[in-house]
Amino acid sequence: MSGSRGPAALRCWERFGSGSPRGCTVAPDGSLCWEAGGGPGRGLRTALTAVFLPHGFPDSVSPDYLPYQLWDTVQAFASSLTGSLATQAVLQGVGVGDAAASVSAATITWLLKDGTGMLGRIGFAWLMGSKLDCDAKKWRLFADVLNDAAMFLEIVAPAFPSCFTLIVCVSSLAKCIVGVAGGATRAALTMHQARRDNMADVSAKDGSQETLVNLAGLLVSLLLLPLVSERPRLSLAAFFLFTALHLYANYRAVRAVIMETFNETRLYLVLKHFIQWGEVLTPPSANRMEPLWTGCLPALSLSLGVALHSLVSSAFELQQVSEGHQQPYLLRWNQCRGKIQVTLGQEASAGVILRAATHGLLLAALLEDVPLTEELETLRGQIRAAPEGDSWTIVKETYQILDKLYPKFLKEFRILLCHTVAHENECSPKNDESLDSICVHQCSQATWKENEVRRQGFHFPSFLSSPHPTPIKNNGGFIISKVLEHLQFHLIFIAIM
Repeated sequence: MSGSRGPAALRCWERFGSGSPRGCTVAPDGSLCWEAGGGPGRGLRTALTAVFLPHGFPDSVSPDYLPYQLWDTVQAFASSLTGSLATQAVLQGVGVGDAAASVSAATITWLLKDGTGMLGRIGFAWLMGSKLDCDAKKWRLFADVLNDAAMFLEIVAPAFPSCFTLIVCVSSLAKCIVGVAGGATRAALTMHQARRDNMADVSAKDGSQETLVNLAGLLVSLLLLPLVSERPRLSLAAFFLFTALHLYANYRAVRAVIMETFNETRLYLVLKHFIQWGEVLTPPSANRMEPLWTGCLPALSLSLGVALHSLVSSAFELQQVSEGHQQPYLLRWNQCRGKIQVTLGQEASAGVILRAATHGLLLAALLEDVPLTEELETLRGQIRAAPEGDSWTIVKETYQILDKLYPKFLKEFRILLCHTVAHENECSPKNDESLDSICVHQCSQATWKENEVRRQGFHFPSFLSSPHPTPIKNNGGFIISKVLEHLQFHLIFIAIM
């Protein structure tokens, strides 16, 4: 080849990082010649990608990363502008530009505002901290709506001088709640987006994007504020315009996220669809159906991971709740409170926890008016006809129903997974051994992940053998997590239980 003077033959090609493929040929002297690649503007595009996007993009992040970040950028820009309008109103309210204003009064108002917010931050984190990652999308949207409400209070506060301090204190309280909810949900979404154990990189680049957007918002604010500073109506109209854009962009951003983990709502939607149609929803379908505010909630609330003393209060109840179960969990249907309570054993695995949650939500689904199989329709009739206090018999019936239903439910997940990776692995749904084997799939494929339980937000008590039961703090939800250590070669290993 080195002595040939003819056309150079393509010997190899590479695609490094997120760059475009480049071919390599052998020159007459035997050296390797790499194609320059790219075109006009390629260098600038590469530089911007390296500065503002995670290393290895798009393969190092989830498929929904780009649409989410685009809408998140729009909402951050709109929020920056409304924040500038709100800050101007607060400064006018405390007396900036007013020669008759008292410095000490303004200082006291500012300290009260900040102090109220600090107390609110602590209280909200104490009450709701363990629920934020389970319903990250819902709380993310809640935080942005509350942030707009807080800025609206700041905008109108100067119009009510006698209540100014109270209004800005309430606004500060709301903004601190926004800070807790927004920060916690941002962490949950970053964990979802990072696909190569690169949470730090994804988070850092998100910060760079936000900083750039805030800088652009600052420049626009410098032009906007002089136009509206002496025109309250125009200022209010601009606020409502940017707020509408902010809320719409937030909704689109949250809707773009395809979470591949179960929370109570997504599991309930998947289970309800299964008992009606006999098939499992894919993650995109379940995420599109998931409510972001209200609605589509189970008829009975599920409390997963309660203490045993909260489950039973007498020897009779302990005997009743223990009958029929063959798994390390106990389930009780409290008809008076409309609640299903589950106590988990210390040895409960991810599969057991998923089964326990499915058991509780199955009971809730049976109370809804949806088409069911003959066997489930009979059980629903028994549930509706059962007198108050006879819930023990119904629960025993559901244990037997679940023994038949749950294997089919789980097999549908396995079939879905095998179909997803069929082009990479010879995983036939007809082969029981392969169904229970470990399947490998690329991170870009959206498949339900049920590998291990992230036990944040609640603890698991021992109700059988441990002499020192672990105290429970119920978080009202659960996550079947996708987290694994040492993600290498862009692959995730999923154990089907």
